Amino acid sequence: MASASAVAVLHSRQGVCTLDSQGTFLFLVERTEGRLSRRYMAVFSYTCVVSGWPSCLAVALLIFSTPVAAQQTSEPSEGHSTPSALFKKVIDNQEHGEKVLDQYERIQRDEALPPAAGDPRPAVTKVWRVFPTGAGVDKIPLSPEGKPAENYRSDLEKLEKYLAWIVEDGAGQKEAYAKAERKRKDRFELLEATHQAFIFTPDGEDTRGGRTLLRYTIKPNPSYRPTTRNTTIFTRVRGTIWLDQQTSQMAKIDGTVTDDISIALFLAKVYKGSHFMQERYEVAPGVWQATFEQYDFDGRKFLLTFSIHERTFYSDYKRVGPPREAIELVRTELSKLGPASGTR
Repeated sequence: MASASAVAVLHSRQGVCTLDSQGTFLFLVERTEGRLSRRYMAVFSYTCVVSGWPSCLAVALLIFSTPVAAQQTSEPSEGHSTPSALFKKVIDNQEHGEKVLDQYERIQRDEALPPAAGDPRPAVTKVWRVFPTGAGVDKIPLSPEGKPAENYRSDLEKLEKYLAWIVEDGAGQKEAYAKAERKRKDRFELLEATHQAFIFTPDGEDTRGGRTLLRYTIKPNPSYRPTTRNTTIFTRVRGTIWLDQQTSQMAKIDGTVTDDISIALFLAKVYKGSHFMQERYEVAPGVWQATFEQYDFDGRKFLLTFSIHERTFYSDYKRVGPPREAIELVRTELSKLGPASGTR
């Protein structure tokens, strides 16, 4: 496995987006070290590789998934929590959900939507088995049908080797865990910056699967003044969030760019109207996680325009536990697969 790096990389079908500790955009991304990835709210750097930054900006709208405060704009109805109390529960649930996710594997399916007429790019589908490793995740490629791919056993052996390493008590392992915890701590601290940036306004109720969802609109706080050039993104997005009334869990988020956003010192731009959506369900008793994401972005990079329309499905969440438990599951699976081809 690759050693830890000072630069994080977000992979997408279009390219990669580099992230370092000098930027200040708050984005939910996948930090990739070799084949290991970790989802976390990170700081978006202006060193973004232009070919992949639209997908980085898409997930930026997920900042709304852990709102820090709500403005009381109407009297709460009887039996409902006040917005401030409700969103405090939402924050606690989101933080708990992130920690729990470190012990769950899942299947991730990325689909590029059918290209527009005349677009020469073919539609692309990629499927992974996403397996937690304690300080990150390992993404094992699967076939488009979700079956083991050609190098599946080899990939599983690499995962077993890494898990055997991460459970040891050495300097490298401590640094890997410390790095993951620093990123988690930074994410929660950075979320506090949204306290003054947004207003959450009650907007009625909806029903999904027999459950009541409280709907809130999200809009920039007109009195908020960005403290850096990067936090101006908070003034250019708005949307709607749905919260499960019974559990105070986020069930859905829908966000839209309301004004063009320039990136990388104006070398690239996301156009007004670009859109992102995520849905979340209870995937295990008391465990809510993302099951679907879609983003539709238009903009330009240098002098060329682009249009990206992709969606991601998450399914088959299964608890594998911390590395000491997970490694036994991997070893059991390897034993059932039999010896590698060409060996006796």
